[in-house]
Amino acid sequence: MAGRWKNRPEGSNWGDFGPDDQLGRLNLLTPEKVRQGIDEVREGLTFSLSLPLDLPGGNLLNPRRHPPRLAATVREGRANFLYPFALENPEHTDVVCDDTVLLTLQYSTQFDSLAHVGHMFDADGDGAPEPVFYNGWRGGEDVLGPPAAHGEAEGPVVEGTQARALGIENMAAKAVQGRGVMIDVERHCGRAREWIGYDSLMKICDTDGVEVDTGDIVCLYTGFADLLIEMNGAPDDRVHNSCAVLDGRDAKLLNWITDSGLSILIADNYAVEGHPARTPGDNHHAALPLHEHCLFKLGIHLGELFNLGELGRWLRDHGRTRFLITASPLRLPGAVGSPVPAVATV
Repeated sequence: MAGRWKNRPEGSNWGDFGPDDQLGRLNLLTPEKVRQGIDEVREGLTFSLSLPLDLPGGNLLNPRRHPPRLAATVREGRANFLYPFALENPEHTDVVCDDTVLLTLQYSTQFDSLAHVGHMFDADGDGAPEPVFYNGWRGGEDVLGPPAAHGEAEGPVVEGTQARALGIENMAAKAVQGRGVMIDVERHCGRAREWIGYDSLMKICDTDGVEVDTGDIVCLYTGFADLLIEMNGAPDDRVHNSCAVLDGRDAKLLNWITDSGLSILIADNYAVEGHPARTPGDNHHAALPLHEHCLFKLGIHLGELFNLGELGRWLRDHGRTRFLITASPLRLPGAVGSPVPAVATV
């Protein structure tokens, strides 16, 4: 397979979409899936699925991720904000504002690229595990290229910090649009911290008449983003113990993700799965088992902190579960994650 691997992880789909595939289950977002999504548009109502980029606020949710820092660009040695062109030519009447931002790409509503989480795995069969990502792309020369040019940064710029083969730009170029399917967990669990495995999820789907077909974009509404909005940029410890999360250690749940054929998995919570995950019985295991299963094994992009509340409540009130979703990330080459200006239409 392009010389990248001899062994593939158990339960993975490596090679199924071709030896050089970089899209994973995005390949299932076919023109037919787009048409199915469009068929769900009856009212012409639109919903923003993105949180403001400065939410959740602070860094309590993740100490390594910080709110955006907005500043003016510099023009002729001064801030390029409320800058009168008359300073350069007294005949000009224009006043200009121009800004720049230092942005943690996975701070707010965001997609994980397939380069976000890999694993130590013996892909080449030499007996020594090495850093490997989806479809056998290696850490280093294959997946990780040299760092891009940086301005001011809070951390060191190190070799191998920018994704290449599996960067988020692949998802952006795909122009993500298709049929969304809402699973309304909040309706059944409220804001209790419940671990949702296969049995619980199927009970919710059966009760609400939710059906997931190959290529669908599945969204889990738990109420977590609603809680963040109510906290108004000042989150407290409730962010660590509120609202339902998927149980990434539930093998039946992981098998359902495989068998369902879903193309993308989105949630309004921090990591889709519960983190830290439940402690397994073996000594060597993934800290993020659902991330391992989706990103590393199957090439399923994960969306986190989507603003699903308004849409979820509208669908609930109107007895619907499906909608058109448009959710392409920023086309930023080399990024392992990206904000998402997502929109749903019903």
